[in-house]
Amino acid sequence: MAQFPRYAIYYAPAQGSALDQFGAEMLGYDAWIGAALPFAAGIVEDVPDWRAVTADPRKYGFHATLKAPISLAGGETESGLLSACADFASQGRPIPVITPVVDSISGFIAVIPAERLDELEKFAADCVRAFDSFRAPLTPEERTRRNPSKLTPRQVEYLDRWGYPYVMEEFRFHMTLTGRLDDARRGNLVAMLRERFARLKLQKLYVDRLALFRQSDAKACFEIIGDWQLQAA
Repeated sequence: MAQFPRYAIYYAPAQGSALDQFGAEMLGYDAWIGAALPFAAGIVEDVPDWRAVTADPRKYGFHATLKAPISLAGGETESGLLSACADFASQGRPIPVITPVVDSISGFIAVIPAERLDELEKFAADCVRAFDSFRAPLTPEERTRRNPSKLTPRQVEYLDRWGYPYVMEEFRFHMTLTGRLDDARRGNLVAMLRERFARLKLQKLYVDRLALFRQSDAKACFEIIGDWQLQAA
């Protein structure tokens, strides 16, 4: 079993930004304050089971994964991880800029880049490497939950090396809005979410922040406990 608390390093939009509000209202949860929110106006009327549709991403908060959830290795501390995040953010680097769109990815609906970007993938890979010393090894139960028999050989290699299969060239930036849906259901919801997302008029998204999320126990949602602006090169 996983040991708690667990920590994750994510990209999260700036608190109070239009994208932050959009994601929080879609999921019905604000990770900045660790509290439930009313869903966006009209969405439950349009999609009566919206609470169930968003149940899985709600517990993580609106984010894009950079370093997937971990338990701390022996000898590591929350304060040490906070300091490491601050140090990482202070190192000058190119700031990835994406064109955000709503689309499906692996059966989910998410905000994703319109096209892949080398700078973004390098940034994510740097995060995976930089914080791996804080990660406790996967327990056998945690590894089994990743269904290694359904992963590619490379993904299994990454699971065993980095504790998560979707890193390096397997990484896909995505800010999840729904749980996994079948094809027929997903099509209508993609159209609806695209229309709502278009209201933001967000043509460019600077992936210029780093946030540390914490989950206190298995039933708790993740909350943001630290947030840093990245230093541009």
